[in-house]
Amino acid sequence: MALHRGKYGRPTATFETAGTTVFSIEPLMLPLRLPQNGASPLKVLCLGSHSDDIEIGCGGTILRLLSAHPNLEVVWVVFSSNKEREQEARSSAELFLASARKKEILINGFRDGFFPFDGAEIKSFFEGLKRTSPDLIFTHNRNDAHQDHRLIEQMTWNTFRNHLILEYEIPKYDGDMGQPNFFVPLEQEIYQKKVRFLMEAFQTQRSKRWFEPETFLALMRLRGMECVAPSGYAEAFYCRKLVL
Repeated sequence: MALHRGKYGRPTATFETAGTTVFSIEPLMLPLRLPQNGASPLKVLCLGSHSDDIEIGCGGTILRLLSAHPNLEVVWVVFSSNKEREQEARSSAELFLASARKKEILINGFRDGFFPFDGAEIKSFFEGLKRTSPDLIFTHNRNDAHQDHRLIEQMTWNTFRNHLILEYEIPKYDGDMGQPNFFVPLEQEIYQKKVRFLMEAFQTQRSKRWFEPETFLALMRLRGMECVAPSGYAEAFYCRKLVL
């Protein structure tokens, strides 16, 4: 398989056998491109209930944005952790945000599984996040089966009502995967780096049967197929409001 630029400068995958082109794949959908203004930073707010949520849900997209936008500024917020998980979360954030122009990593200690009952305190914390004035927000999916995830999604929309918000997906035993409508194709180097960082940073999760490279690669492969990603891999999101 070879990658090159096709019509409109979009990445195109060409498959060859014995030197003969068998078929080519070029995405038909026009891409949505974020503005690139070297004078103004692109501000991104990443929200995750637990220490590995952001990385699983949008780690590849963050790496892609960093490679394309050297002026990226990221606020990275984890809402629940303990001493061991906080260390893992900070180490992981440092890996993913190594090339960010500016980064702020906030790790909280809200009780895992009790977010709906600690809503007042979490709401107060969200009010403080208004200062970040983000251009793009990553948060949980509204229909996620985990109660903590749903609460963070609700607070996101309650706090940032006129922003571009992308809701990521987290695979889990509950089987709550849906039909996302916003896709980010990932190059091989990026999706492999995402998985490598996950496995390196979160040693406490390695004993869980689902926390395996195959799980993360399989989901990205499925989403890559759905959006005809040139590499075959992508991350997917739910975008509920977008102005073109």
